[in-house]
Amino acid sequence: MAHTEWKDAPGLPDFSLLKRLARDQLIFLLEQQHEVDKLYKVELKPIFVLMFTDLVNADKVAGRFRRYKIIFTPQKFYACETVLEEQGVYGDVTTDEWNFYILPLDDDILSLELPEFFRDNFLEGDQRWVTTAGSALRLLQSVYGSFSKVYGIGRCAKMVYESWRELMEDGEQRTRQPEFAKVFLVDRDVDFVTPLCSQVVYEGLVDDLFRIKCGSVEFGPDVTSSDKSIKVMLNSQDKVFSEIRNEHFSNVFGFLSQKAKNLQTAYDKRRGMDIQQMKAFVADELKGLKQEHRLLSLHIGASESMMKKKTKQDFQELLKTEHSLLEGFEIRECITYIEEHINRQVSMIDSLRLLCLLSITENGLLSKDYRSLKAQYLQSYGIEHLLTFANLRQLGLLEEQQAGETLTVMESKVGKLVNDKTVGKLTDAFSSLAKKSNFRALSKRLALVPKSGEEYDLRVPRDMAYVFSGAYIPLSCKLIEQVLERDGWTGMEEVTRMLNGQEFAVTARSKTDAQRIVLVMFLGGCTFSEISALRFLGKERGTYYVKQME
Repeated sequence: MAHTEWKDAPGLPDFSLLKRLARDQLIFLLEQQHEVDKLYKVELKPIFVLMFTDLVNADKVAGRFRRYKIIFTPQKFYACETVLEEQGVYGDVTTDEWNFYILPLDDDILSLELPEFFRDNFLEGDQRWVTTAGSALRLLQSVYGSFSKVYGIGRCAKMVYESWRELMEDGEQRTRQPEFAKVFLVDRDVDFVTPLCSQVVYEGLVDDLFRIKCGSVEFGPDVTSSDKSIKVMLNSQDKVFSEIRNEHFSNVFGFLSQKAKNLQTAYDKRRGMDIQQMKAFVADELKGLKQEHRLLSLHIGASESMMKKKTKQDFQELLKTEHSLLEGFEIRECITYIEEHINRQVSMIDSLRLLCLLSITENGLLSKDYRSLKAQYLQSYGIEHLLTFANLRQLGLLEEQQAGETLTVMESKVGKLVNDKTVGKLTDAFSSLAKKSNFRALSKRLALVPKSGEEYDLRVPRDMAYVFSGAYIPLSCKLIEQVLERDGWTGMEEVTRMLNGQEFAVTARSKTDAQRIVLVMFLGGCTFSEISALRFLGKERGTYYVKQME
């Protein structure tokens, strides 16, 4: 469980400090404004600056001369000031920043709440959020003490580290007892396989079906058994949720059933009470029981809704296909299933996920398969998804194999032993055996996919693979485990080569008695499956992993 105590467990930092700092700064900025005529809250409107300049110019034409102030969060970009200047309103406006870099979502989860980070950085090549991530690290270090060591892998991770280091060199250094031992920065594109797999831990399924935003979820009438929707905070304060969030979904109904029985037993205690005992029960227990009953009803409703939706979508067959792709078995049958999935229009997103998972695990699709699957997808979901395919190709998520790029070491050695004519007659079966992608090699090197046929008890997980029904250990989490065990990348040269390098391990300060708390920063977002896997790893190792996502 996320917050189960174990022997000698380190205490987590008090992240409420971050909320108080952000609140105090916002109050300071707002208190500078007096006699405010109108306040605008702008969200998800990239053309806001142009809208604002139109407003200022309209006021001028109407003879209304006002003072204007724009507060940007989490940071102000030079491009915005340039537009204000080009539109001739720069002199009428003052600008400021509300440096709200980090939002604590739970005891062990922090977020920059930048859903655009992945697209901007990995697709568009826009690195503007690198400084924001570096500033977030600086804030954490200034509040909770310096880090002993920083590990990372990926181009963006390296840039964030450099940004953070420059900010620390320019800023004032304060010494205090450190609360984080180490920091691990990992780019999302280091591991694309994990977010492409269907989530089967409870919190992951809630996110997939209902969408968790800023630590809360909105349950509709199908869950609440009423005509109203309810927004619920999902964190460790919800005692029911905290006990099932990391559980494999197959274990959840049994737990909820037992919880309901225990709750009924607690209610039944009222029978036979005298007046004084009843008063004490009402004062001390009844309110808590009612709250627990309400939350239990919601999570039972959510679980039932999940079961209905997953049964309708033939979830078990989907998982079987994913597992076959991860293992590299029955690929032709997997392609047939994906074609049926597309043509039946079961789920536009799931069809894309399967296509990308097939591409990454097979090191790209054969030209005939790529063109056929692409044509079927466009026919089912619309020609406008041509841009989607172009973007996925640019990211390396969905690619067509090019001639000659599937040759492996084994195939090259065979080529030296036979003449060109013989090589040209290699059978299709041999060619398929020779297609050895980086994922296959990584999977074997890091033992990401347990041997097929082995029994896996999901009630008593033995490793992080439980988050994917025992079929796959998240690559990102395995890397974190291995690097922390080795205290660096030594001995993992072959792995880093297959991941295109960009790894680093830097000693930031001499070792101290810092608590066993590791900050893991996912640059480009992470899944709740990865969070559950790291919680499991932390419990096994007596270490807390604080997860920070974009």
